[in-house]
Amino acid sequence: LHVPEGIDLLAAHGAAVEDGGTRVKIPGNLVDRALASVPRGFALHDVLGNATHDLSGDEVHFTPGSAAIRVLDPKTGVLRPPATADYVRYAKLVAGLPHLAAQSTAFVPADVPPEISDSYRLFLGLLACEKPVVTGAFTAEAFRVMVDLLLAVRGTEAALRARPLAVFTCCPTAPLAWSEATGRNLLDCARAGVPVEVVAVPLAGFLSPVTLTGTLVQGAAENLSGLVLHQLAAPGAPFLWGTSAAVFDIRSEAAATGAIETAMLTCGMAELGKRLGLPTQGYAGVSDAKELDAQAGLETSSGALLAALAGVNAISGPGLLDLDNGFSLEKLAVDDELCGMALRAVRGIEPRDDFPALPLLGELLAEKHLLIAKHTRRHLRAEITFPGPVVDRSGEARWRADGAESLLARAAREVDRRVAAWAPSRLPESAKRDLAAVMESAARRAGLDALPAREVA
Repeated sequence: LHVPEGIDLLAAHGAAVEDGGTRVKIPGNLVDRALASVPRGFALHDVLGNATHDLSGDEVHFTPGSAAIRVLDPKTGVLRPPATADYVRYAKLVAGLPHLAAQSTAFVPADVPPEISDSYRLFLGLLACEKPVVTGAFTAEAFRVMVDLLLAVRGTEAALRARPLAVFTCCPTAPLAWSEATGRNLLDCARAGVPVEVVAVPLAGFLSPVTLTGTLVQGAAENLSGLVLHQLAAPGAPFLWGTSAAVFDIRSEAAATGAIETAMLTCGMAELGKRLGLPTQGYAGVSDAKELDAQAGLETSSGALLAALAGVNAISGPGLLDLDNGFSLEKLAVDDELCGMALRAVRGIEPRDDFPALPLLGELLAEKHLLIAKHTRRHLRAEITFPGPVVDRSGEARWRADGAESLLARAAREVDRRVAAWAPSRLPESAKRDLAAVMESAARRAGLDALPAREVA
């Protein structure tokens, strides 16, 4: 542990400090104490203060993946550094996607100094999209700016605590360590009442045991260390048990984020979190592909479906490509449909006026169809998922008559349509001015005379 305040906090409560003051052994009673104080769930709220979704029990919600450093250009097919215009377009898209409960600070704009790139993407998201945010600070110093942005929206610290607007991601460093910046953010989140997701990132066969069980044991230990620190700093502060565990592919020397074993680790960590009575987060619905292709589809859909059926409360990952390094708006439009299908699967098969069956079957035999039956009209929309124009269900003749568009072409057209249909956020103008004031002040401290132009009314 590389946070002096965290070491002192643990030592003051009975933890043993060894190896020159950086290795801490946490006794079981502190784990039990943390598990007793942590909430069993919490709700997130949009920029207007309305509750949007609950993170508890077996509730399942999807959020785009986070922190990619490149964005896929649909015209060139090349992953390139993102700019402000890309981020604004992304935020407008997420605002209209029905199966994403929250936005995330999905990728890092490269047209501002690195010192403000984390807070700047939060700023753009709060201006353009009303949904709550999954985000994270890259440094301890940036956290204060980001909280000031949240306060510009919510108004007061009490209001921000009462109606949480954002979840901050804090990742322990595998194996079994906390960096100074991330550990500091963890403590700051707890004391500010800002929900945090502790996301262990063990890599099976490289930074954790090659066995899935061994990796789950290590990931659980890393998460529990974060839980203890978090709850000692502020008992009762909101917390998500998360993971971005993956298997390491020694052939490509990279984390295989789309591997089936990676999805299994996400589900396994969720099972551990649920066994402890905690709300859960996990990365799924991601792909190692570099473009929107069949590999992207098979990896994304298998991971998203498994995580949803496992009851992971907050599933992060849609939109991500290239080992979490790339992001695609077109993939996000497709992934939103995959999320809708996964959520439908979670609902399962339920009786809907199906018994007694004889009258309904009698009507079928008499009419030879049930297309206009009252039973069909009453239950059609609830029973059968009808995806948007990204998914093509027509026969070949009709598909060719409609232009024989590829999946990428349909997705690009849907992105354009949703961005064009975007309506400006209903956030009060005074709050928008306060957001700009906070961000412009941070930009000046970073040596930037003016923020890039942005098309956010």
